[in-house]
Amino acid sequence: MPTSAASTPRAYAIESGCAEALASFKLPQTLGFGLVTAPVMYSAEFDGSSWSNKQLLKYGPLEILPGARALQYAELVFEGMKAYRVGKDQPNLFRPHDHWRRLANSSERLSIPVLPEAVFMEGLEAMVRACAPFIPRISKQALYLRPFVYGTEAGYLIRNSTTLRFIIIANPSEVYQSGALSVAIERLDARAANGGTGTAKTGGNYAASLRASSAASARGHHVVLWLDAPEHRYVQELSGMNLFAVIDGNLHTPELDGTILPGITRDSLIAIARRDGMPLQQRRIEIDELLRQVREGRCTELFACGTAAIVSPIKQLVDADGAVYAPAQVDTIAAQLRESLLSIQERRAADTFGWTREVQVG
Repeated sequence: MPTSAASTPRAYAIESGCAEALASFKLPQTLGFGLVTAPVMYSAEFDGSSWSNKQLLKYGPLEILPGARALQYAELVFEGMKAYRVGKDQPNLFRPHDHWRRLANSSERLSIPVLPEAVFMEGLEAMVRACAPFIPRISKQALYLRPFVYGTEAGYLIRNSTTLRFIIIANPSEVYQSGALSVAIERLDARAANGGTGTAKTGGNYAASLRASSAASARGHHVVLWLDAPEHRYVQELSGMNLFAVIDGNLHTPELDGTILPGITRDSLIAIARRDGMPLQQRRIEIDELLRQVREGRCTELFACGTAAIVSPIKQLVDADGAVYAPAQVDTIAAQLRESLLSIQERRAADTFGWTREVQVG
């Protein structure tokens, strides 16, 4: 069942001017994704032994030393998650504990001290309470939350920072991508390899994807499909999204092999599919096998999923030689799963999984 946040005394300071910034903020008619920034942000600092200096601040530039390891060595981990206010008057977070757990896993991979869950939740609830008046009430819109932790200590020695900062910023947003995706298969560059940081949500992974992603965008595609590093033979994920295929009437998705980010939306869809009796396999998927199954009509549908996009149908895979592989169906099973998930996120349907966490705003 859904859980409600416990009522605890506020343990963070509020910067002068936050109330005025929030009172003067107005939602524009068109939100886009990540284009509209909430006027406040949450901050906490780690001094090498404990987290303190917890504050709600006016949104604005951060002071950071030019030699900080976040800038020099990409010592940064982050999350992307949402707060909804559609089905109930009180807003709710979706699977916040799982997002904290993934942030902790990312931190451990980069040897960053793990942010306590209590600080993570305090920051989320502080932002949701402050931004509650402009959390969209329209289906498929939400308050996108971006918590991140980065190293603030300056120096060129190859080691972790002894000091860190935790920030949460927020954006009232629509879905990341509307409409069906054109996906470019990347045959040369690699996103992640076994033993690397593919399972961590860290800035360096996204930096590694930019060259191929920008080139694909210039060719008119929306996103890149990544293959394994050693052989470029097996499907990994899309930039920022996981992949599903409907093959011979069954759902298939690449298994988590140590290179793929364990998507929380991916995990949610798997749980819903199992609840609804949909046959599902998590396995290694060869790209050439998948393309052959699309061409033969055995793979009837493809879709991607992620927090920002929720579930995005795929209209075509385009290979490096320009060959186009288009599944027979677009947004059939995907639409069914999207609505099942979104109805839980927005609390229009019963949350039998216990994924939602209500935040009391008064």
